[in-house]
Amino acid sequence: MSTGWIIAIIVIALGIIVSNIMLVKKTAKMKMPSLKDLEQEKQKNEGSQNKNQGSNEDKG
Repeated sequence: MSTGWIIAIIVIALGIIVSNIMLVKKTAKMKMPSLKDLEQEKQKNEGSQNKNQGSNEDKG
């Protein structure tokens, strides 16, 4: 195998490693909502959708 291919493989591997490290750092700063908050929001959205569907059926 020529030296050019070896250098290319090393550069690609280092690029993948560095990009994964950057991704982990970025996601570590994100605030994740709790499951309780997600469930409450989901129930709230389902309730408002049911109300909207009911009003649309009355018009039709």
